[in-house]
Amino acid sequence: MTHETLNLSRDGRGVATVRLHRPDVHNALSATMMDELTAVAATLAADDSRVVVLTGTGRSFCAGGDLGWMRAQFDAPPETRATEGRRLAHMLQAWNTLPKPVIGRVQGNAFGGGVGLACICDVAIGAAGALFGLTETRLGLIPATIGPYVIARMGEGRARRVFMSSRRFDAAEAVDLGILARVVEPDELDAAVEAEVAPYLACAPGAVAEAKRLARALGPVIDEATIERTIDALITRWEGDEAAEGVGAFFEKRPPRWAG
Repeated sequence: MTHETLNLSRDGRGVATVRLHRPDVHNALSATMMDELTAVAATLAADDSRVVVLTGTGRSFCAGGDLGWMRAQFDAPPETRATEGRRLAHMLQAWNTLPKPVIGRVQGNAFGGGVGLACICDVAIGAAGALFGLTETRLGLIPATIGPYVIARMGEGRARRVFMSSRRFDAAEAVDLGILARVVEPDELDAAVEAEVAPYLACAPGAVAEAKRLARALGPVIDEATIERTIDALITRWEGDEAAEGVGAFFEKRPPRWAG
């Protein structure tokens, strides 16, 4: 299968690598990329892959939601906004419930939805020098659909350190917050990811899948009601004046009115 925004490869051991491939826009999540990520998750859930590595091409892991995609929601009818909110939310849930271990190879910066993608990984290893941030509030938006996964990974107390401020932080703080398991030098990243992959190849695949399902069931509940609540929150923000001002200011290369 050919993908427009992703590269999917597999090795002889059953290790699948999914690589976000929009390096010219820092692997921002467009509608096409979200759909392709959802489809690839379904493929990997059903095939004989043992482990999945999620990474990006270029300087960034993922810069978050594509701003053109977000801006289009301001003029869209309510039903379109709801559809687009579900597109993002269901992609994240497809990856969160993937019955294979997912290892994040975070080779560069992760902002907004990129942090969400790191948080749906079972283990994420980051490269030193990468920056992170939940940057939505700077644009008049909120980290809505990624919220359940961010809170599940960090816990509420740690998440509140960065959930509302749009503050950028380094990879060492991402470890402290629980987003990353550890941080290594860029030339050590592949070896560190391999060290996470290798133990799974000695495990029974069905037992791994059941153990992951149990871990999710024992953790915070992320069900359809939770997902719909985040979609409603996102749509409410899209419909507000602050989001129009924030995203408009970004495209116009000026500070938003609240940045005085």
